[in-house]
Amino acid sequence: MGIGEAFAREFAHSGRNLVLVARSGEKLHSLAEELQEEYSIEVEICVEDLSDAESPGRIYEFCSRKKASVDLLVNCAGLSCAGDFAEMPSEKLHDIIMINVMAMARLTRLFLSDMVSRNKGGIINVASLGGLQGVPGLGLYSATKSFMITLTEALHVELSGTDVQVVALCPGFIDTGFYKHAGHNAANIRLPMSGTEVVIKAAIKGLKQNRIRIFPTVMDSVLAFSQRLVTRRIVIRLAGFFAAVRDY
Repeated sequence: MGIGEAFAREFAHSGRNLVLVARSGEKLHSLAEELQEEYSIEVEICVEDLSDAESPGRIYEFCSRKKASVDLLVNCAGLSCAGDFAEMPSEKLHDIIMINVMAMARLTRLFLSDMVSRNKGGIINVASLGGLQGVPGLGLYSATKSFMITLTEALHVELSGTDVQVVALCPGFIDTGFYKHAGHNAANIRLPMSGTEVVIKAAIKGLKQNRIRIFPTVMDSVLAFSQRLVTRRIVIRLAGFFAAVRDY
């Protein structure tokens, strides 16, 4: 869904073969059939729930069986839960960490080794402006995106001198169904929402330029830069004000 589907459509349009991964088999098959018919590409379907610790290994094995040499990995699966951390259901805490942190790290580790061996490849880790600081009302989500950003930064330097790129995409609020699933009323958000097409084009351009962090819009860049000018307490309170999960 959302940004993952937008990536799939953009890459299909450019003639890339795809391996689509999600837990909804029906939606995957529908999208695959549409993209195959419209763009005459090969699309493989791998139905997995990334909250399962063993799913990254099965995805890697699936690609190996299909002899799919993955030259670009997009880690865009994400989960959130709006509300105070103390009130978060324990199963939500588990799923958010497993999907946003563990699945992303394991998939990156599995596919990165092959890319390094071939000295060719790229990984786009879809993080968030929320990962630049804690966000009240989205505390665990913002923490997982911080993990994604800092891991990506380390890998970016570790891979210098190779032809393998790893970048962190850090958009602000994106107009998808993500907020509804998280219980976050998007109508309350106090910043403009970006369309997926803007984010996707910025990601592809940033990967080609091998940038460490990619901020899709001018507003995203301004918000990131402005953090240097005020205290951390103000940064965190502003992040909570803009997200508007809690009352301020």
